Amino acid sequence: MTISEIQIVPIKPKDGLVAFASCVINDSFYIGNIAIYTSYNCPNGYRLVYPSKVLANGKEVNCVHPINRDAGEVISKAIISRFQQIIQRRT
Repeated sequence: MTISEIQIVPIKPKDGLVAFASCVINDSFYIGNIAIYTSYNCPNGYRLVYPSKVLANGKEVNCVHPINRDAGEVISKAIISRFQQIIQRRT
C-alpha cells in the first residue's frame, strides 16, 4: 500500500486534537478529515481518528477506516511521520 500526497493542517491544540490530515492511497483513493490526537497509549505519542458522521437519530457511523491492523499501521506511520516533520520545522 502506498500513501502519498499527505497534507497536514496543524491547529491550536484542544482536548488532545493537534491537526487534521488527508492522504491518497495507491494513487487511487483520497481520505480527508483524519484527526491527529496526542495519545499516551500509543508508542509514537499520537493516534489517528478517521472521519465519521452523526445521523439524525444521534448514531455515529464510520465513513472510512482501515479494515485491518496492517493497513492502519501503514497509514498511521506515514501520516504521523509527516506530522512530526512539520512540528520539528516549526520548533
